[in-house]
Amino acid sequence: MDEKANIVASGRWLNRLAAGDRPLLAAVLGLPLLAGGLLVAQALVLATLLHRAIVEGAGLAALVPQLLVLGAILAVRIGLGALGEAAAVRLGEAIKARLRVAMVRDLLSRAPVWTASKSSGALSSTVLEQVEGLDGYFARYLPALVQAAILPLAFAAVAFSVDWIVGLLFLITAPLIPVFMALAGWGAELASRAQASALNRLSGRFADRLRGLVTLKLFGQAEAETQRVRLASEQLRVRTMRVMRIAFLSSAVLEFFSALGVAGVALYVGLTFLDLLSLRGTELTLQAGLFCLLMAPEVYQPLRLLAAHYHDRAAARAAVAEIEAELGVLPEPRAALVVAAATAGASGPAMLRLARLGLADPDGRVVIEDADLTLEPGAHVSILGASGIGKSTLLEAVAGLRPFVGDIRIDGVRLADLGEPELRRRVAMLGQRPRLFAGSIADNIRLGRRDADHAAVRLAAQRARVADFADALPEGLATRLGEEGLGLSGGEIQRIALARIYLRDPGLVLLDEPTAHLDLETEALVLDGLAEFAAGRTLLVATHSHAVEARMQRVFRIAGGRLLPAPKPVAGGRKAGAA
Repeated sequence: MDEKANIVASGRWLNRLAAGDRPLLAAVLGLPLLAGGLLVAQALVLATLLHRAIVEGAGLAALVPQLLVLGAILAVRIGLGALGEAAAVRLGEAIKARLRVAMVRDLLSRAPVWTASKSSGALSSTVLEQVEGLDGYFARYLPALVQAAILPLAFAAVAFSVDWIVGLLFLITAPLIPVFMALAGWGAELASRAQASALNRLSGRFADRLRGLVTLKLFGQAEAETQRVRLASEQLRVRTMRVMRIAFLSSAVLEFFSALGVAGVALYVGLTFLDLLSLRGTELTLQAGLFCLLMAPEVYQPLRLLAAHYHDRAAARAAVAEIEAELGVLPEPRAALVVAAATAGASGPAMLRLARLGLADPDGRVVIEDADLTLEPGAHVSILGASGIGKSTLLEAVAGLRPFVGDIRIDGVRLADLGEPELRRRVAMLGQRPRLFAGSIADNIRLGRRDADHAAVRLAAQRARVADFADALPEGLATRLGEEGLGLSGGEIQRIALARIYLRDPGLVLLDEPTAHLDLETEALVLDGLAEFAAGRTLLVATHSHAVEARMQRVFRIAGGRLLPAPKPVAGGRKAGAA
């Protein structure tokens, strides 16, 4: 897609966002136009009042009605302005809130393999900073654009009815402002894009370095990395000031042309009053001259306002480009969630069928091709293979966490047609690196089912052998853990994650090296609990352990990109480093 098509597409997307709240949008665009119409009435009343006071010599008592009308018009215009500002702020906030919800929903729907390939700091900056960069477009630029498109022409038409020379001056000078505004806008947009990209990079760098702070300290690189972050911050400052410089310079140039237009009208009216210039067929009255002078700055005001907020448009386009670059697509708020219910309500052990399955790792290397496998409901199967052969990739594909070619069906339904909530209800997976959060052991187990009571959590902890080490702690399951399970061993973390699954009721359980960090005695106890839970459920385990294999009904091995049947080992075999 070329640059012009990108600009058109981003503009349409922004317009769709604005149209998501039509009543607010109508208020934001309509109230300034109504205030502009009252401006003409205000100038007319003021010019008439001064004409009567100066030329006709009217007293204060005779002018009171017009003064009251003038005051009422001013009060109404102030009220309309305040309402328009409030509506613009509400519109911007509403759009940002809907867009952030849509973006978070989109991120949560992505496969972990995609999320892992992105910088978390850059994604956070996209959701927060880049969305915030759209605020000025909706709250300031759009109202200014509508005013600039309608009000100057309307004011010029009114001026034509009073004096055609003044109307002609307006029509000649006013278009110069948008021309120069567009020229300045191109430079501002390029600078804004560079600034938005630099902000995303800095956010990603800062978040990543903060996460790896301990590693940087251990290798003595903390000070060097601090200098790099300081340098990146300085580069961002320079880019930001470049954007501001272009905006200020463009505003100064446009103010200059507006001043020239107003000066031209003032010069014409003044020379006409002094009888030094006569281009009219009739006399220019004080009322008409004052009206033209009062309207002159107002003709250019909408254009100057648009010029002042033109950088908001450039910033919004740069933000849209960054959002699309990070997400690969522009999310649509209020998009309907596709939730298939093909197997809604299914319970009991699940059937799993793989046909012509092909998988590749993140680097594009094919690890499995043309794999066929059928697990009847209630089957217990283990997958063997050397490290890096594709066992984890296979389980992640079955769980809907990794792209694949071929066909995966659960209970006869294609994985792509299975709604996300239903898939998560029917399938439970334990990976090799489960995530624990700062909180108590019980809180981390309860992530499996948030409404689980203490008795259910206790039973899951006992079945996963978490209680074996938790009961030895002063606070038992209420013992608080650090982020990432700080303070626990790998095997203890694995058992807590396993206990989460025991709180659920999945029909298919996928386990990736569930006993990798356990000694033989603890492994046997954990497998006893697993056998109790997996009874009446379908179980697929990727493992290197002979003890795990011995408890399975069937064994398969991944070798040379193929999924092949393997002989079942004798029960009680020792734990192997690699199968």
